[in-house]
Amino acid sequence: MNDTLTAVPGFRVGHWTDPVGQTGCTVLLCPPEGAVASASFLGPSPGTREGVLLSPDKKVERVHAVLLTGGSAFGLAAASGVVRWLEEQGVGHPTPFARVPLVPAAVIYDLGVGDPKARPLEEHGHLAASTASSDPVPRGRVGAGTGATAGKYLGGGSPGGLGSAYLSRHGVSVGAVAVVNPIGDVLDETGRVIAGPGTGPGAAAFTPGDVESTTLIAVVTQHTLSKPECKRLADAAQTALARVIRPSHTPWDGDSAFVLSSGVLPAADTMLLAALVQDVVAAAVIDAVRR
Repeated sequence: MNDTLTAVPGFRVGHWTDPVGQTGCTVLLCPPEGAVASASFLGPSPGTREGVLLSPDKKVERVHAVLLTGGSAFGLAAASGVVRWLEEQGVGHPTPFARVPLVPAAVIYDLGVGDPKARPLEEHGHLAASTASSDPVPRGRVGAGTGATAGKYLGGGSPGGLGSAYLSRHGVSVGAVAVVNPIGDVLDETGRVIAGPGTGPGAAAFTPGDVESTTLIAVVTQHTLSKPECKRLADAAQTALARVIRPSHTPWDGDSAFVLSSGVLPAADTMLLAALVQDVVAAAVIDAVRR
């Protein structure tokens, strides 16, 4: 049984992984017509592309893919490869002279884990898009989660990774993928530390700039949502991090959460959908570490 994001029909996921350089990228492909999307960015240092486009007040509603990537700002180059692949498929926002694929992207800082010169590039984004499928999402130290770490406030840190989850209750379904690279500890459902020293950042002085941290989230659903509703659910997805990452949203995190709706199904109960989004995000974060 598929218990990952791709259990939501219409969405596909592909990875490119560099196990030697310890980095990679992950592409979430929307249906060809795109998906209504918005995002929430918390923390002082998010690394993003097309982030402003996702604000509810901006004109374009639908995007065609989302890229989650390692390599810090260098890794944003991989988004150009996703754009190129989508153009080759004839997918994009219609304009008078060309279809323009819209691909928001967000990065984690993993340069200190493997080779700092190893970064996802345009060709790697193209490859990840070309291999995307609706099969269960490969998880663990793959794609954008290859060089992810957690609990870094004492230096070093524990392995993070990429996780995914799918939940369906009362006819409402959501899926999520999470790239888990926080400075805080990761906790399981019982509050037990599963990544990080578990002593809290007060155990030692932490100098800003020692490490860079971020958790990336993408949540999808078939239920019809407006762009402002996607934004509110992206905010809800961010709050879910506080359940399973401690501390969360620190001055050294640049957390990014995307919410996408294909709009194939009627609108769902707002309260139930928000609760499911928070539950699926927490499950995806825990899954990243367990894998």
